[in-house]
Amino acid sequence: MANKTKTNTTKYKKKPIVIEAFKFYVDCIPDWFVDKVTTNDIVLHNCDYKKYDISEAFCEISTLEGVMRANGGDYIIKGVNNEVYPCKEDIFIKTYDKL
Repeated sequence: MANKTKTNTTKYKKKPIVIEAFKFYVDCIPDWFVDKVTTNDIVLHNCDYKKYDISEAFCEISTLEGVMRANGGDYIIKGVNNEVYPCKEDIFIKTYDKL
């Protein structure tokens, strides 16, 4: 008779941490975002408010997982280790509460 192995998964809960975030091409741009643009860690595309609307604006963010794209209306998050990454609005709303 073969041994049956039972796989158990352990559940985890996210620690209550405070992050900084803003809605790209909607909210005021924070200094930490501008700093990343200055160092080319973030590259802006179609971000002239006089020429492009929210559906055309996007940026490319260099992250530990590679380059990620944020579209106008996505949230840009500054994490606990000062890392910056995009998050779609629906996921952001499910994950974070405004303080």
